[in-house]
Amino acid sequence: MKPADIICRGLEAVRSRKPMVHHITNSVVMNFTANVTLCLGAAPVMAPCIEESPEMVRYAGALVLNIGTLDPEQVRSMLAAGRSANENGIPVILDPVGAGATSLRTDSARMLADELEIAVVRGNAGEVLALSGSGGKVRGVDSLESAGDREEVISAFARDRGWVVAATGATDIVTDGRSTAVIENGHPIMGRVTGTGCAASTAVACFAASMDDMFEAAFTGISVMGIAGEIAAGLASGPGTFVPHFLDSLAGLEPSQVTRLLRAAIDG
Repeated sequence: MKPADIICRGLEAVRSRKPMVHHITNSVVMNFTANVTLCLGAAPVMAPCIEESPEMVRYAGALVLNIGTLDPEQVRSMLAAGRSANENGIPVILDPVGAGATSLRTDSARMLADELEIAVVRGNAGEVLALSGSGGKVRGVDSLESAGDREEVISAFARDRGWVVAATGATDIVTDGRSTAVIENGHPIMGRVTGTGCAASTAVACFAASMDDMFEAAFTGISVMGIAGEIAAGLASGPGTFVPHFLDSLAGLEPSQVTRLLRAAIDG
């Protein structure tokens, strides 16, 4: 199947199934990622409290665990929800925000990765490499690494762990260690708006809740974000007007736009 056909099939699936996506995420991006979920055609829920998170996830099609604004109680809730998701066959998407920046973030991300069955890890190149133990460089929550420069390391990490890994940046890499997608879509203005990386994890979760193949789901989520970002950048006059155009572009994305704008190749 052609890459564009995979994405078009994924868009149709999420819009027809309208899955619920449960987020335990950071407080900075909660509103934005909820809107991204809705614009893609899914239904967001944010239930971070440990007293309800394991119960809430049973109704979801996917679970996002995002460590952007981390505290120990949140980690306990993530573990409880993740275990419930695993027991119920619900894919878990891990976003190791800032892994490599501090011991708390790195240790928490690695603990979640070791304790839970993870379907997809979505992070910037520095975070992914830090999680793998390959010495990823980050500054705060920003990567000082390029996914394109470390493709072989990222692919080996995915293969060894049995995950799909989506490492995003100027060039996006999606790999399960056997097949690798290189995606060139996106726009620099996306780096000037808070939450576009976290929203990429949300997009992956929306498609993971709607598609059977996690590699295809991750590829679709990352590609859709980049294509919508390009469309919105062409309409916006700056970061402030980019966000509403971006949400509109996600909500109205059509197969013809995917076919025309996608710049991606899948090897394997």
